[in-house]
Amino acid sequence: MAVRLQQHFQNSGDNKTFAGRYYCYKLIYFECYPSAEQAIEREKQLKGWTRSKKEALIKSKNPKMKFLNYIADKTEI
Repeated sequence: MAVRLQQHFQNSGDNKTFAGRYYCYKLIYFECYPSAEQAIEREKQLKGWTRSKKEALIKSKNPKMKFLNYIADKTEI
């Protein structure tokens, strides 16, 4: 997780990447999966949700929408 967060931060302002274009390096929600395949399936599911449904999911785990970068850096995947 720490490596991915660093990659997103390093891509800031790089129009070739989604994270770079939209400055996506402040983490407010994450889920851990045992395999990349399971994580990709979940990501596809979430992409089909409305913004309000995604916000409700985030707020159910992180009501104040605090940045979780420090916590994620320490999380084993």
